[in-house]
Amino acid sequence: MMILIVLLMFSCITLGVMSIYWLFVRPTSVVNAQLESADPSLALLENNPLTTMTTRAAEPINRIVPISAVEAAKLQKQLLHAGFPSPDAAMAFRAIQLLLIVALPSVVITICLMLDRSLNSFLIWGVLAAAIGFYVPRLVLRSMITSRKQRITWGLADALDLMVIAVEAGLGLNAALNRVGEELKTVHPDMHHEFDLVNLEIRLGRSREEALRNLTERTGVDDIRSFVALLIQADRFGSSIGKAVRIFADSLRTKRRQRAEQASAKAALKLLIPLTVFLFPVIIAMILAPSALNLIDLFSK
Repeated sequence: MMILIVLLMFSCITLGVMSIYWLFVRPTSVVNAQLESADPSLALLENNPLTTMTTRAAEPINRIVPISAVEAAKLQKQLLHAGFPSPDAAMAFRAIQLLLIVALPSVVITICLMLDRSLNSFLIWGVLAAAIGFYVPRLVLRSMITSRKQRITWGLADALDLMVIAVEAGLGLNAALNRVGEELKTVHPDMHHEFDLVNLEIRLGRSREEALRNLTERTGVDDIRSFVALLIQADRFGSSIGKAVRIFADSLRTKRRQRAEQASAKAALKLLIPLTVFLFPVIIAMILAPSALNLIDLFSK
C-alpha cells in the first residue's frame, strides 16, 4: 500500500515538473522567433497563450501515445464540425482526454486508499474512472457537434430569405454573402462566422467554388451541402441566382415545417414514458387506497 502511495506521489511530482518545464522554461521555436522579429502582431496571433500551453502540454503525450493518421484526420474533422478550426485543436483534445484518463483513476485510487478499500475496489473503480475519462470528452464533442449543426440548420432559413432580398435588390453573390453575414451577426453567430470565412477566402484569392465547398466541409450540414451545390450550379451555368435561391428557400421552409411536425408527433410517444412511470402509479394508488384501507380494517377485526 505504501509503495503505491509513493509511486503516485512520484508520478504527480514528475508530471508537475515536466508541465512547468514545457510551459515556461522550454525555448520558443525558430518559426515563432522569426515571427516575433518580423511582425509582432503575427507573433501575438501565433503565440496565443492558450494555444501555446495546449500544444506544449500535448507534445510529450502524443509522443508517448501516438495517434494514427486516419484517427487524426477523423478527429480533426469532428472538431471542425464542432467549431474548432485550429490545427492545434486535435492535440488539445488528445491532451484533455489523456489527462482525464490518468487523473480520474488517480483521484479514485487516492479516495479508496483514504477509505481503506480492498484491492478489488481499486481495480473496479480505477477501470471505471479511466473509461469515464476516455468517453466523456467524446460525448461532449458529439453533443457540441449536434448542437452546432442544429443552430446552423435553423439559421440557414433566415439566411436564405435575406439572400433572396439582397440578390433581387441588385447585389452580386459575394456582396450578398457579405451583407447576409453582417445581418446575422447577433441572431445567428455561427452562420455569421461561416459567411465571414467564405468572404475572407474569396478576398484572399480562392475561387468562389472552392470557398463554398470549404463551407460544406466546415459545417457538415446536409442543407448547407445542397445550398452550396445549388449556388455552384447556378454560377457555373449562368442561371438566375435569385430565382434558384428563392425556390430552395421555399423547399427548405417546407422541410423545416415537416421536421417540426415530426418532432411534435414524436412528443406524444415520448410522453408515454413519464406518464407510465410517474403518473399512472399515483392514480392507481389514489383509486385503490380507500379499498385497501377498508380491507385492512375488515381483516384487522
